Amino acid sequence: MTQSQKSIWIPSVLLLALLAGCTSLSKAPVDDGSKSSAASPYPPLPKDCTQTWTVKRGDTLIGIALDAGADYRDIAAMNQLSNPNIIQLDRTLCVRRSVSKPTKKTAPVSMAAKPEDKAADANKQQPAAKKPIDDMPTTSAATAAAMADGVRFAWPAKGKVIAGFNESSNKGINIAGKMGEPVDAAAEGKVVYAGSGLRGYGNLVIIKHENNYLTAYAHNSKILVKEGETVKRGQRIADMGDSDADAVMLHFEVRRQGKPVDPMKFLNQQRSS
Repeated sequence: MTQSQKSIWIPSVLLLALLAGCTSLSKAPVDDGSKSSAASPYPPLPKDCTQTWTVKRGDTLIGIALDAGADYRDIAAMNQLSNPNIIQLDRTLCVRRSVSKPTKKTAPVSMAAKPEDKAADANKQQPAAKKPIDDMPTTSAATAAAMADGVRFAWPAKGKVIAGFNESSNKGINIAGKMGEPVDAAAEGKVVYAGSGLRGYGNLVIIKHENNYLTAYAHNSKILVKEGETVKRGQRIADMGDSDADAVMLHFEVRRQGKPVDPMKFLNQQRSS
């Protein structure tokens, strides 16, 4: 083999090797999604989970809890979140679990009825007069639901309502006032959030009430209660302010199972302003 033939042969061998390498790469498997995906890196959802939430961009655990009508700490515990401030995009969270109700014991029934028992039974058949519920109107489906749930709401602040409820743009009502005026709990309950971690609400207090209700109190200048604290109806929980707002006001929300409802349907229209 001449020197010139050698110089031609060597590059040819290299070229064939490169082509062979490219051919082998082109045959590498590509995951087109047809195969089963790997196991989820997150803990499994509780078996008694009744409501889930898929995390979207911009979600916070506080906001999810408010929309789900839950305590953010309960959601963190159910999903084994080590840091409630960090939630992964597209992760599915359990936000509500089934609640077992205690069984009611039935009283034994007497086989023979006495004459005086028959008279008592006749009186029982007469419809009993309904007792009025304070601070609630007597009409509207929302009010009827609240009455059935045993929830009573009082006005959380004095002042004029300057913005009404609109589910798309205002999920509560805005009550005007002066800096530092009292903000009161609308009903007895447990403080499930007290802080400023939800954008647009400023210094915020969220109270969970019995039977599926939350109330939210936003834009406060000062918060006077702590998370986990039980408050009474009418108890001062904050000072009115303008945090994350253009003017001094209280933004007040009522949520039933996380869904915003018009607070005016739960409040007595006759009050001192």
